[in-house]
Amino acid sequence: MDKYLIINADDFGMCHAHNVATMELFKCGGITSSTIMAPCAWAKEAVQFAIDNPQYAIGVHLTTTSEWGNYRWAPVNKEKTATLRDEEGFMWHECDQFANAADLQEVCGEIVAQVEHLKNLGLNPSHLDNHMGSLYGVDTGRFELLVATIEIAGKYGLPFRMPTTFTDAQFSNDMLDIKVPREMIDSLIGQLVELGKAHKVAMPDFLLPGDWNGPQNDSYENFREYIYELYRTFEPGVTETYIHPAVECDEIKAITGCWHRRVWEYKLFSDPKTKQHIDSMGIKLINYKDLNKMRGY
Repeated sequence: MDKYLIINADDFGMCHAHNVATMELFKCGGITSSTIMAPCAWAKEAVQFAIDNPQYAIGVHLTTTSEWGNYRWAPVNKEKTATLRDEEGFMWHECDQFANAADLQEVCGEIVAQVEHLKNLGLNPSHLDNHMGSLYGVDTGRFELLVATIEIAGKYGLPFRMPTTFTDAQFSNDMLDIKVPREMIDSLIGQLVELGKAHKVAMPDFLLPGDWNGPQNDSYENFREYIYELYRTFEPGVTETYIHPAVECDEIKAITGCWHRRVWEYKLFSDPKTKQHIDSMGIKLINYKDLNKMRGY
């Protein structure tokens, strides 16, 4: 079996610095897909780019958390969102806060509201994924959130970011932040995969983003070598990895103290040598539109 790779730029529309980086990475071939955050102020600019460039696979980054200290956003839905808001009226900072408080019907209403909002702006979404993994249930075991999300993806006829296979590397990956016992996921994954098939929701085989717990956080050169080595470990099948690229500017520095990570991701994936490295390993780059066709949907 061949090795295929989807490189998704998360957080499109979160801020202008992310938009600039994502648009440039599409144009240079550094990414293959991206997803837009409907509740955020710069989503409209991201949608306009998608309208102007229908050849790209751009979907919806389903958002139920608002993690930053000073830059916050609130639900898109205009009614029945009380359990989706913190004491300030914004979305919850953390995934476990959201999962512990959220009413399932309000979550479903917000997911649909975000997709419809972007569609009303003109987006023809290619797929769905999830900001910070809040809808997966891996923080608290509320897997009914994931079931509902897969069912909604099926109603829209869209692929969804959920790996059909869990590996040791995924369980130890800090970015995936899996907190429930592995036995719980192992016992459920088959049912979730079958649910996806029943609703004709295309999913990747593996999900393995780069994490930052190690020397890769110390310098750009370390980060580059870490990513190059990580990609050598990808197995046959379809792997998705995701990044959060941003250009260096005052805006991104004001949003997060870890801005350098996002700038390094932009720098690395805009470097032609990264694409050459991927090609040298026989990995074929695809997007979520391609995945849908590969799965026969």
